[in-house]
Amino acid sequence: MSQDEPTNFLYPFIDAQQENPESLLADLAASAQAKAAESLALRRSTLDANAALLEEAAAQLAARFAAGGRLFTFGNGGSCTDSATLAALFSRPPTGKPLPAWSLSADQAIVTALGNDVGFDLVFARQLIARAKAGDIAIAMSTSGNSSNLLAALAEARRRGLYTIGFAGYDGGAFADNADVDVCFVVRSQSVHRIQESQALLSYQLWLATQDRVAAQGVGVV
Repeated sequence: MSQDEPTNFLYPFIDAQQENPESLLADLAASAQAKAAESLALRRSTLDANAALLEEAAAQLAARFAAGGRLFTFGNGGSCTDSATLAALFSRPPTGKPLPAWSLSADQAIVTALGNDVGFDLVFARQLIARAKAGDIAIAMSTSGNSSNLLAALAEARRRGLYTIGFAGYDGGAFADNADVDVCFVVRSQSVHRIQESQALLSYQLWLATQDRVAAQGVGVV
C-alpha cells in the first residue's frame, strides 16, 4: 500500500489523525479491544445456542466412528482452511484417539482436475462419489451457507447415507432447514471475521465432545 493510498476502509479514523500519533494509537487500541469483546460475546452466545446440537452431533459421530465410519470435511476460501484444520484435529489430535478424517480440498491435483474436467460445483460431490459410503460423515463449512459446490456435496452425501453437518453464518443461508443437512450450526453475525472465529470454537467443541463419547464407549474405533 502506498503512503498516499487511503486506509479508511480499514480504520476510518487513521487518515484523520496522522498528525496526532498518541490519539491514533489510543483509537487503534480501543478498536482492537472492542473487536475482542465482540468476538468473545459472540462465541459465548453461539456455544450456548448450539449446545444441544453439539451433543446430538457428537453422539452421532462417535457412534459412526465406532462402526467404521469416516469423516470428510470441505469448504471454500477461509472455510477451506477451517475445514482442513478440523479434519487434522480429528485425525491427528493433540490428545485422545485419532479418528479417520480427511479434508476434500487437501489434494491440489484432485481439486484442480475435477474443477477443470467437470466444473468447480462438483469438486467435492465427485470425491464423495468415489470415496464415501453409508455410515460416513460429511461436514461442510461456510460463512454464507449458500455455496453451490457445498450444497451439491451435501446432497450427494445424503444420497449415500452419510450423516451431514453444516457450519454457516448470518441466518444459516441454504444450509438452514435443508433436508440434506442433519445438523446446522449457525453463527448469527454479519461479520465474516466473527463468524469464522466462532466456527473455529464450535468445531473444536464438536471434536472435544466426540472424543469424550468415544472414550466413554470404551471400545476401539474400527
